[in-house]
Order: sequence, then structure tokens, then C-alpha cells
Amino acid sequence: MVIQKVEINGAPGASRAPTALTGSAELPEHLGYRLKRRVLGPPLTTDQLQGETLSKKLALGVLSSDCISSSAYGSEQILLILIPTFGLAAYTLLLPVTLVVLVVLVLVTLCYRQVVMLYTKAGGSYVVARENFGPVVAQVAAVALMIDYIVTVAVQSAAGTNAVTSAIPWLVPYSLEITVAVVLILFYGNLRGLREAGRAFAFPTYFFVASMAVVIIGGLVRELLGDLPHYDPASAPGAWPMGHGVSLLSVGAIYILLKSFANGGSSLTGLEAISNGVSTFRTPRGRNARSTLVVMSAILGMLVAGVSWLAHETHAVAYVTGSPTVISQVAKAVLGDSGAGHVGFLLVQLATTLILYTGANTPFNGFPFLANFVAADGFLPRWLTKRGHRLAFSNGIVVLTVSSLVLLIGTGAHVDKLVAFYAIGVFTGFTLAGFGMAKHFRTFQGTKWKTKVAINNVVGAVSGLVVLIFAVTKFTEGAWLVVLIFPIMTVVLLRLHRAYDREAALLEAIPSTAPVVRAARSRVVVLVDAVDLAVIRAIRYAHTLRPSELHVVHFVIDSSHAAELRSAWDAQPGLDLSLELVDCPDRRLPRAALELTERLMADGASTQVTLVLPRRSYGAFIGRMLHDRTADDIAAAVSSVPGAAATIVPYDASTPMRPLRRFGSGHGPGRVAGGADLAPGPEGTGGDTIVAPPASTWDRGQRVAIRNATHRQIVVVEGRIRSVEVSPISGSPALRCELVDDTGGVTLLFYGRRMISGIEPGVHLRAEGRIGEYKGHLAIANPVYSLMPRDDDF
Repeated sequence: MVIQKVEINGAPGASRAPTALTGSAELPEHLGYRLKRRVLGPPLTTDQLQGETLSKKLALGVLSSDCISSSAYGSEQILLILIPTFGLAAYTLLLPVTLVVLVVLVLVTLCYRQVVMLYTKAGGSYVVARENFGPVVAQVAAVALMIDYIVTVAVQSAAGTNAVTSAIPWLVPYSLEITVAVVLILFYGNLRGLREAGRAFAFPTYFFVASMAVVIIGGLVRELLGDLPHYDPASAPGAWPMGHGVSLLSVGAIYILLKSFANGGSSLTGLEAISNGVSTFRTPRGRNARSTLVVMSAILGMLVAGVSWLAHETHAVAYVTGSPTVISQVAKAVLGDSGAGHVGFLLVQLATTLILYTGANTPFNGFPFLANFVAADGFLPRWLTKRGHRLAFSNGIVVLTVSSLVLLIGTGAHVDKLVAFYAIGVFTGFTLAGFGMAKHFRTFQGTKWKTKVAINNVVGAVSGLVVLIFAVTKFTEGAWLVVLIFPIMTVVLLRLHRAYDREAALLEAIPSTAPVVRAARSRVVVLVDAVDLAVIRAIRYAHTLRPSELHVVHFVIDSSHAAELRSAWDAQPGLDLSLELVDCPDRRLPRAALELTERLMADGASTQVTLVLPRRSYGAFIGRMLHDRTADDIAAAVSSVPGAAATIVPYDASTPMRPLRRFGSGHGPGRVAGGADLAPGPEGTGGDTIVAPPASTWDRGQRVAIRNATHRQIVVVEGRIRSVEVSPISGSPALRCELVDDTGGVTLLFYGRRMISGIEPGVHLRAEGRIGEYKGHLAIANPVYSLMPRDDDF
């Protein structure tokens, strides 16, 4: 159907060549952004956010570095508790304590095998607790995981530095500085968009496992041959003092054994990493994650058992400074002092350093995503859901970095002091996962559900017991802080959620009997306290609102200033508005604005009052020093009145105004005969009409830059969807898009549809059709289109 073309600008047939839509504007960037771009690189666009699925081999290397690397310090943490009490007998007790830790490892692995099969998206113990116990208990899991991530950065980076100083002893006095520098490097790298994917992140895991396999097998061979060296911990300078032994049945001995077991529990940290990253696996995700989890746990178990056995055989020394480490002494004893042995020792230390620092990087991926997940549920501030300059969750990265640095500096980067903060968060997550899975199987049952309930209840009980042991035995060493933070953080998260719920309920309470209608009268008030560019801009903006009445008001709190303002107003050419001076004797400006609003609305309910408030801004810090927040206070007071609104018009007083340089706004070079015109519809219709040519006149178009497209020409254009506008539900269905390239833009109109799958802002698209006119600009009605790959070259 051909719709008759209407008159334009009141003259029949009068028309001019339509132009391309205005392209991008070269806006001046502030100094802070220019510095950010120089430091972090150019911004990444949202369409570059791509998820990478991992094979089992690659996932094992990428996701297990945190878990497997804990074998580098787990056995040492047991020894440094046992040696001061039991002396040389500590090396004998090391093996049974390690065995108990490995039993717990098996139990937790059995539980998490079921977790990754059921919850294949993300979240680990947080999702398990939320789905089975509700959002309140889930916040306990959220706090546990967040504490775990924060402490992991500190522990792994400090342990990695110990591996460095074990190979280069003269660096020991600078351990804290090195560790802080490593965390800052990780912080910078992740702000730039460092990704935990690819062979680069998998290599340290396999390198460490291979090097430790050589050490453990070599130690076993040398022990069988009878030439494995032994250390003398009693005479080693800087070692933990040797105890003289006590009865194992005494209360003190049992307490020390429990404390050493709690320390050894640090070997299991990172075991939940597979469940937190199960969504990155290739399909079938659950099955692949489960087999990877089993392999990871088996490797961890063998490494912990091997290091403990070699420490038992060599009597490796636990030093107060943490350097040289037990694992480095074991490697040195096995590999010997020859040239080849020394090279092998350095390779082992390099592998240990790499996997520990890589493990320290794992939370920079996990913590921001967890914070985003919890914030999306409404339990953390919403700014944690925002992606930054390089598509990373920058705010979460900043919170993680600051927290871990505070922890490192507060403990002097000593691993033994950091462990006191570690296992409570880890095993709290295990506890909730165990009991949560038990509840799931009791509710949904299924095959062998009774056995699964029993296993998961045992896991929950044992993990809860470890939390209790750790809280008691490590209470005076820093665990008190974690015990205190847990309930406080949980309450804070719940209160934040209540605040968001109240806000949502208030904002969603739209009366069904109050349709959105245009007010019969619109009164706009510009509040002024000077005559300057900020006020002039606010008045110009007020004129664009096309009010029925426009008032310029000054609240008088200083008569001499009011007189000066009146003189300046009269002296300013071009200001043809009256200046109203309103007395404010008590200097309560928000109250005065509220009373003025009420007076202006007194004529009837169909009056809309808008207060326009000019604001001079000087930047965040200087602005707070130079000016108060009076405009915000006035806006808050006025906005509480139905039918009233407040608009703050900012003016950047820190930089001079510069004209915008625009690109892609040229005219098409001409017209060709026969085509589609889009013209304004009749007055009052609120829409536009299309003059469509017969279908037989459509030809295959040529590809052109949008700026070079001409009226009535059949063209093929490519670009990015800049905006999408959907017609109101009450009107005729139509979808309007703006397609732009480097030269300009064209409007794409799809009539009869309000939504088209795949067409959304940021999408790259190729469109073909006849150029028409829409509101004076180039347009194509109902084009033939195809979606383009993100990296397609335009």
C-alpha cells in the first residue's frame, strides 16, 4: 500500500536533500580519564565480552592452582605447631595428622562431586545455601567465600615470596615489600582485563606438579638406597624452638594436636574453585567438572602426603621467618648440592613461586564475580555489578586489593599469622555445602539418596567441627577477628537487602488509577544566587521545557547580596525575565523552596512545577571543599511533593567550554529517481508516514559509506546499532534503530514489529534497502538485514 506523501514545512512539494544522522562527537575528555586510558589502555566495548569454555585438561591447570599450591605450605603449618611442644616427635606425629587432613579431603571431594553435577552455572556453596536454606543463610556463605578470597590473596602471595627468598636468602628482609608489589602487579593486570584462561595460566600448575613429582619420586628412591640427607632442627639458627615432649593423653597435648590439624586444614583451601568455575567448562559441564575435581583432589592428596613424608624423613626445619620453607628444604635434600642438583632446586623454587603467585591471582577472578552475584541478589551495593574500563568488575578488584593489602601489612606477610584467618571461611563454606546438599537429597531424593544424605551430613558435621576447632585454638592469634566479622558482615548484607527492598517497593508502587497524562499547566522556577554562565545555562534549559510560566527566583538570606544580584541582573543584556526576590528569614532554603512549590501548585491538581537548580562543579574533591550540597537538599525536599520535580543543571567550572567537533553529518550528494520517502505524518498523529515504492523497483544495492548514500538510492550499508527505540504499546507497532559507521548514521524503520531478536544496541549489522527520508535525515524502511560478527571489518 502506498501512503500519500504529506506537505513539508507547509509548502506542497517543498523538500530538500535528507542528510545522514550526526555521527560521533569529539568530546573533550577530563584529565582523570586520559590518565586512565594511558595506564590501562583503550576501553573495551561490551561486545568484546566473550566467555571461554575450557577443556578438562585446561580447566585443571587454570582452576586448580589455588588448591594444588596449598601443598607448598600445608605440611609446614602442621610442623610449626607440633615442634615447639613435641620436639623431634613432631616428625612422627606429622604423618597421622596429615592422614586425618587427607580423610577430610576425601569427604569434601565426595560432597563437591555432587555440587558440580547439580549446580552447573556458578556460585558454589553460596548457591547451594541459597537454594536449600534461603537468602539469609546464603549470606553466611557469601561472607565466608569473600573472606576466603581476601585471605587467599594474602596467603598465596606471601607464600610465593617465601619461595623466592628460599632461593635468594638476601631478599628475606624485603619480604613484605615484595609481597605488596606482587599484589599491586596483580591488581594492575586485572584492571587491564587479565583473564584466567589459556595455556599461560595452566602452565604453572603442570610445571609445579611435574617438578614435585620428580622430587617425591627422587626422595623415595634415595630413601630406598639409604642416602637421603637429614637436617638437624635442634641446631638450626632461626628455627622454631624444639620442645621436650609431653604425654599425648594430656589436655595440653590434645589441644596442640587439634591446633596442628586446624593448621593443616589450610591444605584444602581452593578445593571449591571447581564449583565456582563450573560454568566455564565445556559441555557436559557437570560431568567434566566432576572428573576434573577428582583429579585435582587426587593430585593435592599425593602432593601433601609426599611432602609430609619427605619432611618426616629429612627432618626439614620450620623457620620463624618462614624462609627457607619446608618444601624448599625437601627439594634441596633430594636433589643434592651438585651443579645439576642446584639447577633442579632453582627450577622447583621457580615452579613453586609461579603456582603460588598464580593462585594469588585466582581470587581476582572469583571475588569480583561473587560480589557481582551477591549484589545482583540485592545483598551488596549495586556498584559492585558494574564493569569497568576494560570489562573487569573494577570495583570488586579494588575492594579485594585494599582488603588483602591491609591484611598483609597488618601481619607482616607472615604465612603462619595469616593462616589464623584462613580456614574458618573455607570450612564454613564446606559446612554449608555439606548440609545444603543433604537437605537437597532429603527433599528431592532420587537414586541412593539416603547414602548421599549420610555422606553430606558427615561432611557438614566434620567441616563444622574444623571451624569450631580453628575458632578456639586460633582465637588469640587472629581468629577472633574473623569470628567477630562473620556476624557483623552477615547483618550488614541483610540490612542492605532490606533497604533495597524498601526502595523497590516504594518505586514500584504505581497507582493503577493514575495514568501518565500531560499537566494542563507547567510552571518552571529557576533558582539563582548569581548572574553567571551556570545560571544562563539553567535558564536556557528551562526555556526548552516550554513552560506555561517561567519564574526566576532568588531566596534572600543576605539583603546586601540580594541588592548586588538585582543590579547585576539589570545590567545583563538579553535577560528579559523578571527576577523575583523571596524572603527567607530563617535561612532554611529547602523549606523555602518547598513552600514556594506549594504556593505555585495551589491553583489546581493539574499544575506541574519544576525547579531548575544550577550547580557549579569543580571536580569531586575540590567541589566538596568549595561548595555545599544545597541543591541536593532542595531537590530532595521538592521531589517529595506529588506533581513537583527538581532538575539540577550542572556546569563544569573547572574547564572552559569548547565547541564540539562532530563527524559524519554530511549531506548526501544528490537524488536519483524512484524511491521511498519517509515524511512527517499529519499534525497530531505523533508519528511519521512512509511513501514506499512498488516492490518491482527494488534492485541489488551497492555497498557505500553511510555519508555517501543518496536519496532514493538502493544501497548496502554496514555499521553498529547506536540506539533502538520501541513504539509505545498503545500505538502502532514499530521499531526504530540508528545504524552508524565512521562517516555518519541512517535510521532503520521496521514497521509492524516492536522487537526483533538480535537487534539491540552495540550489534554490528548490514542493511540493504532504498534510502528515504525520516525527519530530515537518511532512512531505510523495512530493510533486508543480516547480523555481522563482532570482529568483522567494516
